[in-house]
Amino acid sequence: MSPFQQTRFELTGRAALVTGAGGGIGQAAALTLAQAGAIVGIHFLSNEDGARATLAQIETAGGRGVLLPGDLTVESDANRIVDDFVAFAGRLDVLFNNAGNPLTRSSIEQCPTDLWMQAFSVNVHSAFLVTRRAIPHLKNAAGHGSIINNLSLSVQTGGSGGAGPYAAAKGALQVFTRTLSRELAPLVRANCIMPGVVETRHHEIFSTPEKMADYRRQTPLARNSTSDEIAQAVLYLASDASSFMTGGVIDLNGGRFLR
Repeated sequence: MSPFQQTRFELTGRAALVTGAGGGIGQAAALTLAQAGAIVGIHFLSNEDGARATLAQIETAGGRGVLLPGDLTVESDANRIVDDFVAFAGRLDVLFNNAGNPLTRSSIEQCPTDLWMQAFSVNVHSAFLVTRRAIPHLKNAAGHGSIINNLSLSVQTGGSGGAGPYAAAKGALQVFTRTLSRELAPLVRANCIMPGVVETRHHEIFSTPEKMADYRRQTPLARNSTSDEIAQAVLYLASDASSFMTGGVIDLNGGRFLR
């Protein structure tokens, strides 16, 4: 093969587990990783139809994937999902902790304790459980092990409009990523993506059309992003193209936040 035909984005022979892959960013990431050659684990909790659609697209294109239902906040479910995927794929090279949810909006002053605890359970504890189970397999990935955690621009803004509990949880997830990058080097890399506003069902639920238009006006690129654009960054972090990056964050916000 000519060296000009090779690419460090190639994932053939590798296996990637994507949590929350029934729609939005998770679905786009699963499809993108499969297109690059990876065997893909498609986790879902409630969106079974979306997860099945993800798998159907992968298989139609000649790829391999498997559905992995379960509640990642439950330790036995998180362990089973990792174990079942490794049994299917024979290995685990990439973990994309995408699953998360703002749940509902509340100021800190009015935030019920249960909501605060649930925000951390859904957005941090779930990633911890899956990651802990996955680490031994990722260490065996011949130096290709990669953990990718999905943050939110709310980490930088503090969570406008009552998204404070969600922002705090995502901030904890960023620190968790930094810890992983130190503890697991040099065998496994750990990085984050930090999307801004993405045109997904998430914002159909949590943002009004007027708010979405306001986000576009605030963004230097004059639009919100698509799930596919975010998935390209996931592919970069999953592949050897990012082989010297760990503990880092990729900002994907159209210029709304500049470091």
